[in-house]
Amino acid sequence: MGLPRIRASVYRLRTVASHIVDSLSLGKIVQIRERLFRTAATGKPVFRLESGDPSFEPPAHVIEAMVTAARAGRTHYVPNAGIPELRVALRAKAQNENGIAVASVDNVFVTHGAMHALFAGFHVLLDEGDEVIVPDPMWTEVVENIRLARGVAIPVPLRRSDAYEYDPGEIERRITPRTRAIFINTPHNPTGAVLSRATLLAIIEVARRHDLWIVSDEAYEHVIYAPHEHHSVASLAGDWASRVLTIFSFSKSHAMAGLRIGALIAHSELLCQRLQKVLRCSINGVNSLAQWGALAALEGDTGHHAVMLAEYERRRDVLVGALDGIAGVRTFMPRGTFFAWIELEAALYERLGVATADDISELLCREGVGNTPGDAFGAGSADAMRFSFSCDTAMVAAGSQILRRVLLGRDPA
Repeated sequence: MGLPRIRASVYRLRTVASHIVDSLSLGKIVQIRERLFRTAATGKPVFRLESGDPSFEPPAHVIEAMVTAARAGRTHYVPNAGIPELRVALRAKAQNENGIAVASVDNVFVTHGAMHALFAGFHVLLDEGDEVIVPDPMWTEVVENIRLARGVAIPVPLRRSDAYEYDPGEIERRITPRTRAIFINTPHNPTGAVLSRATLLAIIEVARRHDLWIVSDEAYEHVIYAPHEHHSVASLAGDWASRVLTIFSFSKSHAMAGLRIGALIAHSELLCQRLQKVLRCSINGVNSLAQWGALAALEGDTGHHAVMLAEYERRRDVLVGALDGIAGVRTFMPRGTFFAWIELEAALYERLGVATADDISELLCREGVGNTPGDAFGAGSADAMRFSFSCDTAMVAAGSQILRRVLLGRDPA
């Protein structure tokens, strides 16, 4: 092989090895989920406490709207930013339900789920090297989407003593000349924390003082337990609302996770222009039938919100109850979402004869119990775990009993 060819080959290898995608993780949640699928395929029971996929079906009027749309031939290309009817309904929802002033439907963008809204939002907002302050722990894909947009995530540790609320002072101390935005997620995945109105107002003031954007992921806005309340950041921001990107999802509120539909509201003319381009190049329009279903979800009866929330509350109490009283386990009662977050102490590791949360995860996986080790949500959460109670109630109940037995170090009966 001649020298030029060798040099070309080395260059190609170096280019492949340094690709931005190689820095992303596949994700422990996905890996554990795939393992459970393989276990279930052998006929063994599994308990899906690892994933946030609501067990409910979409409301009947949502399904009917999609069937009607299909029969009417509404299966062709749709406008890049969403069908006009849905954008109008989303604008009304943001204004009437969330208290967000939206100047025009041109500020509303339909996305392929909330994750795609994060992808698009960070791509239009960030330049290479820009920093985004994020809570730690945090849902993995938030950080990965920041990285894909050539940004840098700057973690702010959340503490149990603060009910896992962001500390505005901690946020401010991490601001540098490269800081571009503060990311907010309330209710919060993975801890189940809910940010108070006072905390949100303080964070908005930090953003104002330092001329920062706010990206607000409100996917769990309807999964929140009394007496706690959800406050949309943009509704509190006054004249700074124009610097807030708000993300909504139909996955949790309407049990439409597999239909992949979300929304992003932006107020900047420049970002809106950029969003049109990113949407065109990434998806070229969200599934047309899902959009007609989403329209029906917004315009039809929303009584399913209360029904689902009541069932989630029952599941929450079952799961948290199973974790109560276990030495070495500190459980946080979720204030929102359908996740239970626990911190692990030395007493638990000693009793089980293990060294890490990954070892405990392995013990649970052998029993078919889904789970997610805390470091999947950030390096600072190595001694923690998350359990989901979004699967059906019978599965939560059965899985919780096995979970309790494993954490107590007891052998199967």
